[in-house]
Amino acid sequence: MLYEEIDPLEPAMAAGRLRRLGGLAFLDSAMRHETLGRYAFVAAAPFASFSVDAGGASLDGTRLPGPPLTALDALLARYRSDTIAGLPPFQGGAAGFIAYDFAHHLERLAVPPDLDPALPTMRFGLYDTVLAFDLAAGRAFVISTGHPAEGAARAGRARERIATFREALATPEPVPPPAPAGRLDWRSNFFAGPYRDAIERVREYILAGDIYQANIAQTFQTALPEGFDSFELYRRLRQTNAAPFAAFLEYPDLAIASSSPERFLKLTDRRVEARPIKGTAKRSAEPTEDRALAAALLASEKDRAENVMIVDLMRNDLSRVCEADSVEVPVLCGLESYAAVHHLVSVVTGRLRPDRTAADLVAATFPGGSITGAPKLRAMDIITEIERTAREVYCGSIGYFGFDGTMDLNIAIRTVSFRGGRARLSAGGGITVLSEPAAEYEETFTKAVKVFASFEEGPR
Repeated sequence: MLYEEIDPLEPAMAAGRLRRLGGLAFLDSAMRHETLGRYAFVAAAPFASFSVDAGGASLDGTRLPGPPLTALDALLARYRSDTIAGLPPFQGGAAGFIAYDFAHHLERLAVPPDLDPALPTMRFGLYDTVLAFDLAAGRAFVISTGHPAEGAARAGRARERIATFREALATPEPVPPPAPAGRLDWRSNFFAGPYRDAIERVREYILAGDIYQANIAQTFQTALPEGFDSFELYRRLRQTNAAPFAAFLEYPDLAIASSSPERFLKLTDRRVEARPIKGTAKRSAEPTEDRALAAALLASEKDRAENVMIVDLMRNDLSRVCEADSVEVPVLCGLESYAAVHHLVSVVTGRLRPDRTAADLVAATFPGGSITGAPKLRAMDIITEIERTAREVYCGSIGYFGFDGTMDLNIAIRTVSFRGGRARLSAGGGITVLSEPAAEYEETFTKAVKVFASFEEGPR
């Protein structure tokens, strides 16, 4: 493995310049934070592409044997590489997304009527070269493993790849065309009345003893004008709704822009961290009122109970693959504040068993309990019954699996997907017996408002 330190560019500018290489994966700490938002990564030109659809896993279009996560595990093991100490943690590996609907490969679940078996539920590029930023230190590095070359040839390929990245980074990106004019026509799969009815239906399930809570979302879609640039949209999104686990992914037929505040799972040296979000309050521009809204959220019986239930679910999921008695909750119902909302966030940690891998950890926990409900499988069936649509990337995960066995994945909320000239955005919330339907409906807009705002023409 080789690396070179470079003069640090602004990460979004670097992503724009590397975009010309194809297969862009920008894992972005748009909201800077000493620990949660310290690093950013830009990868491009993957040497292979791993994907999963209803038929199983494929590598560059060739079917792979076995369950998808087993196939991914074997692929990562083939290119196993140790990392260089002192550099940002992602130094090569698989970067991409796992759609919420990948859960059908893990459990027997009710199937949404519009689930397309040909649509990938997992897509990861295999990246041998990464531009890695340490935002706290103000440093940037181009790192290359030299894969898929072997033996002595690896060092030569690594040097060539670093040179390719440096050349692209030194070349200004083309000036984008003017943003298309006109107002977008967003349409939801729920009107206010049916959404409130859906909340009441969930409450009936809770009172009947089927579940304790379920996350119900509405999905917005719109046609996009000709010439719409999804990456320019992402530039605005990272400004209007800065988040520590943001991302932009680009494929020939799909782009994904995420401004997620939530980490699903991080794995480093067998140490596991999950940061489930449950509990939301809107923010105010008036400081005194904003502090009062935050204090009310911290004191909310409904929101704290909702958070604690999901923490218990995550503890149970992690216990399936972590060492006995290693699962702990160092933070319960902590407050985090973002552009439009305050959130209650807990932290659940554990130590992965020596005989388990990052893929095993995903198999035991996906999708995250904060965006399903409890008990998880019954809540997911109720979600399908009520929403009646595949969630696609929404409530799945975006991030990376390192060639060194590490992993960092978000929960794909505040996330827009672009396919076939259309944009798709979902927003939801956890429903408990204490939920008030009108307030829950309003909360979905509170969560989405900054994402909608990013579609309005504005500065880069």
